Amino acid sequence: MSGLVGVRIAGTGRYTPEQKLTNADLSKIVDTSDEWIVQRTGIHERRICDPAKGEQTRTISQWALERALKDSGTDPAELELVILASVTGEMRCPATACVIASAVGAVNAGAFDILAACSGFVYAMQLAHDLIACGSYKTVGVIGCDTMSKLLDFDNRGVCVLFGDAAGAAILKATDDTSKGKRVGAMRSDGSGWKDLYIPEIDSDYPEGASRETNKIDTLQMNGREVYKFAVGTFPRLIAETLERGNVTVEDVDMFICHQSNARMIESAREKFGIPHEKMYVNIDRYGNCSAGSVPLCLDELREQGKCQEGDLVMFVAFGGGLTWASLLWQM
Repeated sequence: MSGLVGVRIAGTGRYTPEQKLTNADLSKIVDTSDEWIVQRTGIHERRICDPAKGEQTRTISQWALERALKDSGTDPAELELVILASVTGEMRCPATACVIASAVGAVNAGAFDILAACSGFVYAMQLAHDLIACGSYKTVGVIGCDTMSKLLDFDNRGVCVLFGDAAGAAILKATDDTSKGKRVGAMRSDGSGWKDLYIPEIDSDYPEGASRETNKIDTLQMNGREVYKFAVGTFPRLIAETLERGNVTVEDVDMFICHQSNARMIESAREKFGIPHEKMYVNIDRYGNCSAGSVPLCLDELREQGKCQEGDLVMFVAFGGGLTWASLLWQM
């Protein structure tokens, strides 16, 4: 790490809605089955926000951040910056992060949203880290949250079975221990692949040749075959590149925290690199693909279980719409 100070993850928190949408539930809505979904994705159920309970992007993000603040013993007024990674922000203006910062009592904190789809939290962690490491901030709240259920066309079985809603947050703080924080990181994109994963708002947003009848406005559109091909190729290359740049081996890494997009894909990467089961966390079976909420949800569960502790070396890996991908080798 090359910063002026170290950066530590002082605390984490998460919020997942109570409402579950199981594969059996989906089979009553769309032409699918539990066997079809599990075989292709590894997903058994996902969590869905209930607007009647006030669950939406800004509220579940707020609740996750409040839990992270409590976990870290941080007064909200200490937060100097709040970054929200999300594709499901409430409005074009203001940034949802501003509303969240106010709600938790982060007085005068800077706040902004970033949009890098499923890669968003790993992008945001790197931004926060570098702002702290260079001395600009001391305490930053980073949130990854998406409420994908509001963007799904439940007539499209290739998409609606994949996603769930979740929020996760981390409190990053400056420390005199310069060994802590980012060793290496990467934030990449290939905009030529945008048409394989997008959310159209007006007719001109559709790529050439896309059907206006089957591809509905304000719903997530995905070319599943192309996205899977992209992810299958990118995932192992990103792990290999991060290991090489960090000058470490699989044996040196204590935990791989990967975006939960597809259980088969995660297992394939695990086998390719000979990563032990206990070092590659999987929770997609219980939550589905939570987009930017996926990685921080894993991180908080792991810390709660005592599987991601001080002194551990952790690799974060994510990829998603944009097309984007990101990795982060982090010394806890």
